[in-house]
Amino acid sequence: MEQITSRKNPLIQTLRALSTDASARYAQGLFLCDGMKTLQEALHSGAAVQSVFWKGRAESAELPADTAQFLLPPELYDYVCPLKNSPGPLFTVRIAQQQTDGAIGNAIVLENVQDPGNVGTVIRTANAFRIGAVILCGCCADLYSPKTVRATMGAIFRQRVLTVERQELPALLRKNGLPLYGAALSERSQDIHTLDLHRSAVAVGSEGRGLSEELLSLCLKQLIIPMNPDSESLNAAVAASVIMWEMFR
Repeated sequence: MEQITSRKNPLIQTLRALSTDASARYAQGLFLCDGMKTLQEALHSGAAVQSVFWKGRAESAELPADTAQFLLPPELYDYVCPLKNSPGPLFTVRIAQQQTDGAIGNAIVLENVQDPGNVGTVIRTANAFRIGAVILCGCCADLYSPKTVRATMGAIFRQRVLTVERQELPALLRKNGLPLYGAALSERSQDIHTLDLHRSAVAVGSEGRGLSEELLSLCLKQLIIPMNPDSESLNAAVAASVIMWEMFR
């Protein structure tokens, strides 16, 4: 196993780019993950793990024979790791092609949800509630940023996620026979309990602005989650989770 000790090593520079630059991730077709549990999830799910970087000492892991392994001193590991206090390891995974074929039974659509923790949490929850696809459109947080990946808690390797342009969304939903509903604070919104969401797509927007008028115009109906009128609106990930529970139920 090769040991790396210099910040000038090309692999260290690559890791730094993958941790901070979305364009570098897509140019190289790789994203960065951390933690033994996430590594085990990746291997169990058949993800294409490319390289593993151990902190201080290597641990026992059943890696494919062609997986490159490197040992980093703790201070170098901390320098390159995008997350604080990570015990390691860091590892790179090949970005898989979007699963454009195959039916989608239901979907949660996120528009302009820019917080990576929210996007990752929605992916994790969608996997728990057997949602057919998470569809990202508009200016959502990068699916492969380290913070998004960590928030999925391994679900990124199991959950179907599609990134589409807003104008591509209607054709995708028609192809799968899914009506689109929009979560919105509107006089036209119906109580979520009055709608059959079993086979549908529901769109959730950013906390600050909600869904765009363009996306709302695509919705068959608008829905609202009944709640205490004195409370603030729900966090985007929490609202999506409530909606996905209704879809699952």
